Amino acid sequence: MTAFPALVPLDAPLLVGYSGGVDSTVLLHWLWRCAQASGTALRAVHVHHGLQPDADDWVLHCQQQCEAWGIELAVHRVQVDNRAGLGLEGAARQARRAAFAAELRDGETLALAQHLDDQAETFLLRALRASGVDGLAAMSTHSRLGEHPLWRPLLAVPRSALIDHAHQHALHWIEDPSNGDDQADRNFLRLQVLPLLRQRWPHAAAALAGSAMYCGQTRELLDEEDAELIAHLEVAPRVLSLQLLRQVSPGRAARVLRAWVAGHGAAPLPATVLQQALHELLPADNDRQARVSWHDHAIQQWRDHAYLLPAQLPALPLEWQVEWDGRAPLPLPDGGQLRLQGTPAFERPLQVRARVGGERILLPGRQHSHALKDCLQREHLAPWRRAQLPLIFDGPQLLAAADVVIAAPLHAWLQAHDAQLQWRPGGW
Repeated sequence: MTAFPALVPLDAPLLVGYSGGVDSTVLLHWLWRCAQASGTALRAVHVHHGLQPDADDWVLHCQQQCEAWGIELAVHRVQVDNRAGLGLEGAARQARRAAFAAELRDGETLALAQHLDDQAETFLLRALRASGVDGLAAMSTHSRLGEHPLWRPLLAVPRSALIDHAHQHALHWIEDPSNGDDQADRNFLRLQVLPLLRQRWPHAAAALAGSAMYCGQTRELLDEEDAELIAHLEVAPRVLSLQLLRQVSPGRAARVLRAWVAGHGAAPLPATVLQQALHELLPADNDRQARVSWHDHAIQQWRDHAYLLPAQLPALPLEWQVEWDGRAPLPLPDGGQLRLQGTPAFERPLQVRARVGGERILLPGRQHSHALKDCLQREHLAPWRRAQLPLIFDGPQLLAAADVVIAAPLHAWLQAHDAQLQWRPGGW
């Protein structure tokens, strides 16, 4: 039987997830002792889900325990939204992670109390959902929650060792009555399946957790290969070359798309959407604009490239118009920004408004004006970006379409003043 770990040195401030149950109580007590020995800052956070009648009493218990140990405790009250199809357990987990992310301070590491038995349950759940190697890898000892490190220091420790530690140090904890309800999938595995497996295979939990560890090692190797391939395929931030992606196997293309999306903070690609992307984006003709959407994001095909975009890209209102002298960055209605760099201001205020169509512009070195539409096509500006273009006018004369197309008079003025226009579109 694996013994409970000895004290370990800590080199970063910690935020410990503390529900008040035995697992998180043991984790908090152990890390509190580690922090005392290391002189490291430690705080705790309790998430009040409001799902049990005694939830307020649990808050009081956690407050009293943290006060006894001299630990700062933050309490987050959340609303568990069960309408997203995640189930109550999944929705509560999502709300809890959001609360953790909101509470974390700069430089802090989040510590959670999952242990070896939790890992075995997660492996079984993923296997029953026909997960691949990424899912079967289950939880990692070291991962991330947004920009912060996430640490599960007890992931190789069986729950029996946690119980022994709790009794040895006379710790007090609360019991969540929902843990005894085997209607939830995880509870059914914990209460019914794993005890039966242990009758035949006493080390079943350790074996399942070991399989998760081996899957995790394989996942790390595949992730490294994915990252190298994405570095080759991504021609600009959030822009992937479909021509190059077609040169890899379908299985590798699927992994690359999932990793590419996740690497930019988008929601994971559902399996159905991933298959749709493989079937519609990869074979798409160059003049088509195939598109797949999920949650708040979309992958848009245009000119043999895949663009990762918000599902709803904002556009400038047609009636929008302001005056701008260039002294300060100009916020745009779509969340973007227009900035003049290198000089304090224009000689007089200019008008900035949305594109309505039919505009013409005089380019440097030309005698006659050209249709702005033709200029934008030559600049290979994507159609959804054209709807966001802020146009700069001096009276009736079009001086610039953001920083994409600049007319001869403004081009000469910018050069003379060593200045530059910069446009940051809204949306991403």
